[in-house]
Amino acid sequence: MRKIVIVISMQCLMVLSAVITQAQEWTPEQQVELFGYCEKPALIKQLKISEAVADKIGQIHYWARLTKIKIEANASDTFATAGEVEEEVVKKYRSLSLSSDQVKSLVERRKKSLTEPCEVITLTVNRNYDTIAKPQLQLQFRNKFRRTLMDKLEVNGKQADMLIEAEVWKQKEALEIAKIPETDFERIRKTVSMYKELERKYGFIGITEQQKEWAKSIFKGSE
Repeated sequence: MRKIVIVISMQCLMVLSAVITQAQEWTPEQQVELFGYCEKPALIKQLKISEAVADKIGQIHYWARLTKIKIEANASDTFATAGEVEEEVVKKYRSLSLSSDQVKSLVERRKKSLTEPCEVITLTVNRNYDTIAKPQLQLQFRNKFRRTLMDKLEVNGKQADMLIEAEVWKQKEALEIAKIPETDFERIRKTVSMYKELERKYGFIGITEQQKEWAKSIFKGSE
């Protein structure tokens, strides 16, 4: 049993290492884009701050990345270590007139931001669906999920069918996006666009946010 635990732990570390390495490979400009997709909405919701303040926080993080790059290249006249940069980041947070609790939350989020999953850039692909034509996949989903959606979400048949159509579209779109190499930032952009379009499709169905989350949970069994 101990050997199994060690193997699993090593696998987790490999995945975590891959996530951190990939994040570090993006340019500072691309990381600003990532901030807009992931951190910005989370900060607005968690800290109850305006979009303008969230944008300023993004600018602070961008400055920190550029400064650390200068330090690594021995080209910084102001800061000698990454630790000094992080101290300055905290000062810049405080200059935004944030409360001490908000600053503390920001510092904590910054420490773990590389390891937190971000749903809107996470692509989940079921390769089995690559060989199934869209009409057949839709029929398969209809037989599997229609009654469950109607009963658990308390939606009518038309709404259940629309949810299924949206999910099948997402599954097929994900397969296309997966053809883009993971090292290509366009893959992230396409993934974000896919989820935005999925939200747009949900908007036509006339369901609540809770029903939407339930539907996503039900469909997760197909991924």
